[in-house]
Amino acid sequence: MLAYRQGDAGAFETLYNRHKGPLYRFVLRSIRERGLAEELYQEIWMRVIEARGRYSVQAKFTTWLYTIAHNRLTDHWRRRGLQLVELADHDPPAPAAYEPARRAEARESLARLALALAALPEAQREAFLLHEEAGMSVAEIAAATGAGEEAAKSRLRYALAKLREALADG
Repeated sequence: MLAYRQGDAGAFETLYNRHKGPLYRFVLRSIRERGLAEELYQEIWMRVIEARGRYSVQAKFTTWLYTIAHNRLTDHWRRRGLQLVELADHDPPAPAAYEPARRAEARESLARLALALAALPEAQREAFLLHEEAGMSVAEIAAATGAGEEAAKSRLRYALAKLREALADG
């Protein structure tokens, strides 16, 4: 990001290519509507571009990026209420020889996971998605969300426990 701030457009391309997948999945799994998720995703990158001249290193770029994403999603949730993408709408990648029964079982598991994620309180869901989609540590989650480290750790721990319980019941 420092190179991009200095005018190296190729540096932005590198950042974008490195973070586009995990960031998009984080936004998509936080918002029910694919079109809206894509719009918010683009807005997040526009904010990165707009902040180019003001950027200063205070944390890892990933933490800074997901702080922007967190703030944008929080604004959205405040206006419309929290909605989660239906993970069950997306079949898992499958090898050609994947058996229909196993595929149906995988779809059922994804549906249970989507329902369990939707049932989590917003803060726990966000901590889980930041950890799983962005690969963020507890400290990075705390920095990105503005929560204390202990709060972030508790949110993640409770989210994992609730998800395990929900998936074990199925």
